[in-house]
Amino acid sequence: MIRQRILFIHQNFPGQFVHAATELVRLGHQLVALAINQNRTIPGVELLTYAPIRPARVSEVEAARDFETKVVRGVACARSMENLRARGFTPDTIVAHPGWGEALFCKDIWPTARLLIFAEFFYSADGADYNFDPEFAQDSILARARLRLKNTVHLHALQACDGGYTPTKWQRDQLPALYRNKFEVIFDGIDTALVAPDPCAVLRLRREEIELKPGDEVITFVNRNLEPYRGFHIFMRALPAILRARPNARCVIVGRDDVSYGAKPAQGDSWRQVMLAEVADQLPLDRVHFLGGLTFEHYLRVLQISACHVYLTYPFVLSWSCLEAMSAARVVVGSRTGPVEEVITHGENGLLVPFFDTTALAHQVVEVLSDPIGHAVMGKLARESVIAQYDLRTQSLARQIRLVLG
Repeated sequence: MIRQRILFIHQNFPGQFVHAATELVRLGHQLVALAINQNRTIPGVELLTYAPIRPARVSEVEAARDFETKVVRGVACARSMENLRARGFTPDTIVAHPGWGEALFCKDIWPTARLLIFAEFFYSADGADYNFDPEFAQDSILARARLRLKNTVHLHALQACDGGYTPTKWQRDQLPALYRNKFEVIFDGIDTALVAPDPCAVLRLRREEIELKPGDEVITFVNRNLEPYRGFHIFMRALPAILRARPNARCVIVGRDDVSYGAKPAQGDSWRQVMLAEVADQLPLDRVHFLGGLTFEHYLRVLQISACHVYLTYPFVLSWSCLEAMSAARVVVGSRTGPVEEVITHGENGLLVPFFDTTALAHQVVEVLSDPIGHAVMGKLARESVIAQYDLRTQSLARQIRLVLG
């Protein structure tokens, strides 16, 4: 095998590249990574950071400011690439996340290097997340203009790249038709050996002096941050009916009080505070447990003790937690939105409900809790489907490595 020189570019490296970078080091290739934030380091990867310097005066054209910010990042990254070139490093392959502008000038530094793009999301004013939720819709020509301009860096990357990959077919379908055939569909990968059912798992809620284990009547809901993009408001509105119907059930909610996507509440509170103000008087709060952000170990226990896991999302990037819950052989009740419909077939390896239908959501969750034995096969099939299509070692990683090495 010929040893290759590979450059990864991601402002939060390793991000989605963690498994591929680790494996490429193991295979003996030379890896360099460029990032803004020095988060997790990978042994054998030379990590270099760069610092974009915001100009003293930003554009007077409001709709152009997002692109200006990304050009600043792209230029800073290009200077770091120039430094690498000056010291004699020429990559055979560059793997870049284009979303923040860092991929803009790769081909200007190394015209002959293969440029592979991780195409996470291409914005559209129709058929995806924009104005999907009428409760928060703010449609205007300026908003649509901003959305169109957000794609500028993606279009440059799509035109310049030699290929790439995207996690789901639904995400690839959001790309302009002209470029879709450049991209393979390769999910990030689920470590199904690690994320597996554990009949001995125990989740201890120390403050309440409660222990939860598989077989207990536990509803789980997980977001990185609790927010409308991931259906937190819909879930909270369905929860009173669920807990009324199941007086012994408990609900465990994982997620921080920040925002990953979309906007913060207008009044400055967190979405958790907003939704509790709306529904708290309908809830037995002693049976609703907010755990905040968790380590992976504790998060995994939450999945392993779940009797029914709820996953809701706008038509947007699919969360790892959906497939991880399935890998843990949980019965997932998901939203009937594009990325979820791709991984869950209703009535086979999970259940689907219309995103906004709180009555249907409550009914479906209650049905699962009422008949855990009857639904157990659904959890088993969920795990089998993840192993067959999204397993890190046998599916995703091998395909990523083949793509990178050409």
